[in-house]
Amino acid sequence: MNLSVSVDRTDPTSTRTRTRTRLGALALAAAGVLFVLYPAVRPWHDETTVDGATASMSSGAWVASHLFAMLGFVLVPLGLLALWGTIRAAHEASGHSRAESYGLGAVVTGWTGAGLTLPYYGAEDFGLHAVARAGADGQRLDLLALADSVRFHPVAATTFALGLLLLAVAGILAALAVRHAGTLARHSAVPFAAGFVLFLPQFFAPAGLRIAHGVLVGLGSAWLAWELWRTDPR
Repeated sequence: MNLSVSVDRTDPTSTRTRTRTRLGALALAAAGVLFVLYPAVRPWHDETTVDGATASMSSGAWVASHLFAMLGFVLVPLGLLALWGTIRAAHEASGHSRAESYGLGAVVTGWTGAGLTLPYYGAEDFGLHAVARAGADGQRLDLLALADSVRFHPVAATTFALGLLLLAVAGILAALAVRHAGTLARHSAVPFAAGFVLFLPQFFAPAGLRIAHGVLVGLGSAWLAWELWRTDPR
């Protein structure tokens, strides 16, 4: 008599890795959407004038748009963590690899950069909104001077710039990790890296270019998220 026994050969470790990778891909895709919404929803007025600054900063769209950016910065390191985990799982048999080192570097610099960037965004979002609302309600204050004191405080401006530079480094390291990994499309992280390299310079561009930059970050994040989603770490 022939007896056959069905054995489930699914590796639970690979299953967990795949689940974490897909969750990271979803986080990255969501971040891309949020970075598109950030400049698209942000009100665009001439903020060198009192009326323009009040109109922009006192609006609900100001709060929502900057909150979108902050949530995006929270989600991006989770995507980078999934990228590193995927590369590490794929190269587990061969041991330490250059791609894995780049991936780990992207996680560390991405998380550090996001942490340094978020306080500045919080001050811009909630602090300037509260000040602008007070001005719109008729309280006597110099909105432009207060806005400059928040935006150009030496410590705040330095940590903000340093945070965005670290995020640019994280993007470059992510692109290098993907290029050397051989498990994802070779250039799939290049638009993502370009978006974060241009994140600091785009603040000096007009509204149209800033919206276009948001689309670049969104598309770059979406492509990398798709590659993570469809990649089997085994």
